[in-house]
Amino acid sequence: MNIKQIRNFCIIAHIDHGKSTLADCLLKKAKAVNPRKFRDQMLDSMDLERERGITIKASAVSLDYVKDGVTYSLNLIDTPGHVDFSYEVSRSLSACEGALLLVDAAQGIEAQTLTNMYMAMEKDLEIIPVLSKVDIKSARQEEVSEEIVHILGVKDEDVLSVSAKTGQGIEGIFDAIITKMPFPEGKAKVPLRALIFDSVYDDYRGVIVYIRIFDGSVKVGDSIFMMKTGLKFEVTELGVFRPEMTSVDELSAGSVGYCTASIKSIHDVHIGDTITLSKRKSEVALQGYRKPLPMVFCGLYPTDNKGFMPLRDAIERLWINDSSFSFEAETSQALGFGFRCGFLGLLHMEIVQERLERESKVGIVQTAPTVTYEILTHDGNVINIDNPEKLPSVDTIKEFREPVVEARIILPSEYIGAIMQLVDDRRATYKSTEYLSDKRAILTYEIPLGEIIFDFYDKLKSMTRGFGTLDYEFLGYKPENLVKLDILVAGKKVDALSCIVHRKKAEAKGRKLVQNLKKDISRHMFEIPLQAAIGGRVIARETIRQMSKNVTAKCYGGDVTRKRKLLEKQKEGKKRMKNVGSVEIPQSAFLSVLSTDK
Repeated sequence: MNIKQIRNFCIIAHIDHGKSTLADCLLKKAKAVNPRKFRDQMLDSMDLERERGITIKASAVSLDYVKDGVTYSLNLIDTPGHVDFSYEVSRSLSACEGALLLVDAAQGIEAQTLTNMYMAMEKDLEIIPVLSKVDIKSARQEEVSEEIVHILGVKDEDVLSVSAKTGQGIEGIFDAIITKMPFPEGKAKVPLRALIFDSVYDDYRGVIVYIRIFDGSVKVGDSIFMMKTGLKFEVTELGVFRPEMTSVDELSAGSVGYCTASIKSIHDVHIGDTITLSKRKSEVALQGYRKPLPMVFCGLYPTDNKGFMPLRDAIERLWINDSSFSFEAETSQALGFGFRCGFLGLLHMEIVQERLERESKVGIVQTAPTVTYEILTHDGNVINIDNPEKLPSVDTIKEFREPVVEARIILPSEYIGAIMQLVDDRRATYKSTEYLSDKRAILTYEIPLGEIIFDFYDKLKSMTRGFGTLDYEFLGYKPENLVKLDILVAGKKVDALSCIVHRKKAEAKGRKLVQNLKKDISRHMFEIPLQAAIGGRVIARETIRQMSKNVTAKCYGGDVTRKRKLLEKQKEGKKRMKNVGSVEIPQSAFLSVLSTDK
């Protein structure tokens, strides 16, 4: 196909603004799917995506659309909307020349709308604003359209109005894609340069890489060269997404598709790598991707030691499909062998854990999430700490630094006062207020990441009746007065419950933690003290009383010394049990660190 008849674009928007529904409608209109096989969320392949109604992984599809007698090849990439999956959006944008910026006609511009828009602008993409859900009763079409015009600096007539449910305005979407979006600029007769923007693992075909061809062409049987790793493979299959994988003999400049080359090891493929031909190598690699920085860390442990190997295999398979996820093996005195895993946010963490449980069929215990801290030692060394147990001795620490983000909160103007109070309680620094309209504003704050990853988003939604949205961007590390808070159960420190907190909040945090643990840990036959400590100083304590048994119940009358002997025997038994007995700590207890505001 002539490269001038190719359009590569993606759909970007805030979560739940109708991206997947619009993608379904485009597929229907282009007759890309047999009506008998059609289902909602056609491009969402994972069960989790369907169950939750959200897009987690970016997915691609090739559509053929005829306009004025000319057949155009439209390569669509549907993207997630949640802030935790912004890296998926970034990768998709790098494979496109244009983007449909979708805005809900009822909700208006949200935090992630702006983030995705700025990412598209940075990559110099042609942005087409689209007002979705115009058919619903709560739609504020004129007001939201004004917001789009104000933010993007476009004209009113440039904003397309559509309803993916009824099909209204879909023809206009196709016309805008063809007429306004540029075609790829690649050349077919130069050395191959293909960008790996995603990959999956198949038990039969090995690693399947998703590629965008920028220059040159590749055929089945060609020997390809990975420019980052220096490895060579022979192409066994090429294809496009319709939306199922459909084999083709060749992919040329401008195309989006997939490639298999008998790549057996998941470590041989790197997202962002450039593929070229072994016999005719390109001298310049494509820019690739900036490696994502995990923002949240937690421990994942199998409930049974036998589950360690299946869990490891599942983690490695998931890692190739999600390069923003990181892991390394670790051990815990309380939980045994497991993995220290890094995530982009709490939702990302939750999704990964659920995927691992399903794929490995292993029960998983998750420790409380934490963020990465920087430690400056007296020797001048800088150490990154993502696990409180790795914290060096207090004597060696010169400076304790915590991660700081720039948070953008979009909300109705009437809730500004309440939200300002909320962020002030989280040690935030005010930066600016910008009004989108008379009724909506953007608050910008500098805030420690550790203060917002747990329950901040839930409180924001609650206090704004669901209308407030949050987006944040990592800025760097700042010195703060932080301490390590240890939790002791029956006199033994539980490393999986340790956390790092601000010194001013340590006492209140410790008190709440032991109170929550008292509710989560069931009573035993012996007394269980629960303590929160900083170093060797206990700052909070609760006690779980022992279960009692009436050992004198069967003594009817007689000498009182008999009853005393039984009670003394019970007392001695409980002492021995306390010394050698182990306390069963449920999964809910490890998440008590999250629920200190209950």
